[in-house]
Amino acid sequence: MGLTSMPVLLLSIAAAVVLFALTIWLWPRLGKKSIGSVLARIGMMLATQLSLFAAIGLWANQSFGFYGSWADLFGQVKDEGVVVDHSASGKRVQVVGVQQVKVPRGGVPRVGGKIEKINIAGPDSRINSPAYVYLPPEYFQPAYAQRTFPASVVLTGYPGTAEALVKGLDYPVRAHKLAKEKKMQPTILVMMRPTVAPPRDTECMDIPGGPQTETFFTKDLRAAISQQYRVGDKPQNWGMIGDSTGGYCALKIAMRHPNAYGAAAALSGYYKAPQDPTTGSLFGGNKQLEKENDLLWRLKNKPLPPVSLLVTTSKKGEHNYKDTLKFIDLAKQHPTRVSSIILDSGGHNFNTWRRELNPTLKWMGSRLSA
Repeated sequence: MGLTSMPVLLLSIAAAVVLFALTIWLWPRLGKKSIGSVLARIGMMLATQLSLFAAIGLWANQSFGFYGSWADLFGQVKDEGVVVDHSASGKRVQVVGVQQVKVPRGGVPRVGGKIEKINIAGPDSRINSPAYVYLPPEYFQPAYAQRTFPASVVLTGYPGTAEALVKGLDYPVRAHKLAKEKKMQPTILVMMRPTVAPPRDTECMDIPGGPQTETFFTKDLRAAISQQYRVGDKPQNWGMIGDSTGGYCALKIAMRHPNAYGAAAALSGYYKAPQDPTTGSLFGGNKQLEKENDLLWRLKNKPLPPVSLLVTTSKKGEHNYKDTLKFIDLAKQHPTRVSSIILDSGGHNFNTWRRELNPTLKWMGSRLSA
């Protein structure tokens, strides 16, 4: 059973309840002043506490999507190799799985759309990464057979799992419902985590002497998806949405590469890359490179890019509130268009992002063109 499966969670809760009940029931019988009784009481207390911690940990992981599998949890993830076609066609995408969208008649693509699990090969960045692609029902309908669609890249935070975007935040279901209600245009979603060179947190940078993550998202990913699916290749056809680290990545990539992405939305994003043990040295001692990846510095010192940006925060519960207000003030000049969602309260978590997702998807749909 998988780490994020409901049976595992329910089994852990049941084990915690049973061990707690057994501890209460057997405690009086283990009251003898002997080494065996003392060791038994210690063992029962440890077992009960471990089971409680396990149940809470599994619930938290299922809610927030920290780890996608047991191997991921124990640092033993071995990503599948990507088969790169070196023939004249030069395909960069390998479809490795298909799943249906959890909507009525979701098994019929022209009604429910489809989710494909893919591997993306990046020849320019030398990065290969998995992703999930949501194709809306219109993609399979004869009336849209000659139409190209807008695409939004959707990123998790760090470490994050792409599965959390599908199961935890329900991006495909939300996009399906909003398009059906005519509140957003049909849009292809490319869902993945920004950690395309695990386990390192690259903050979506081309790190000197390290992973070229920025190149992957601005060149390889767009080329691969446009080759495999009916997606336009102009910046107004492409957007990026992210939460936390993914939000910083979305803003930065759109601001630094307006020729690649025309719109970006950051849910609880921040504006300057941290440097810690998970990132290592991001800038190789290059102070100018560090400044250019500081989004507030860019707004003060670089020409404003012709892109649409959405930022979200909460007056209570988010650490980015003051910086977000500064960002809005600096960005609200032509040709940049800035919008915001500011909640009265909400923490840095899935519950807050769920409250912001529908308006974010509608906003993105209004900024992209097919």
